[in-house]
Amino acid sequence: MRIIQVPFIILEIEKDGFHIMVKGKMNELEANFLIDTGASRSVFDNHGILKFIKNQKLKGNGMLSTGLGTNSMPSYLAHINNITLSDLQINDYQATVIDLSHVHESYQQLALPEIDGVLGGDILHRFKVVINYKTRKLKFYL
Repeated sequence: MRIIQVPFIILEIEKDGFHIMVKGKMNELEANFLIDTGASRSVFDNHGILKFIKNQKLKGNGMLSTGLGTNSMPSYLAHINNITLSDLQINDYQATVIDLSHVHESYQQLALPEIDGVLGGDILHRFKVVINYKTRKLKFYL
């Protein structure tokens, strides 16, 4: 079994809460990802994704997504050639794309970095990710 450790940044949310962010790449371009252990799937922003998937149109999937402080909203599909987190490569990823404008607005008000996506249960479960707050590293088991 191989273990890849990915450093993360702790973002302070109004002095009493925290989010975990990792820096990586999506289709070879720099990207910021939140880690959300409560999200069943990873999701990506419907406007921001366009800089990563040029010449590709979003495909409606006919399903509604819930969570991230929202009611049900339409979701779309997009193909991401690769997501890179440190030495971890996730290739040919079928991405769920939703409107993350409410996240962007909150982060702007708090002067936090822009987020390109949220890594959720599908990726966290697949790699049996362990979050170590002491070392500020995620361990991905391959």
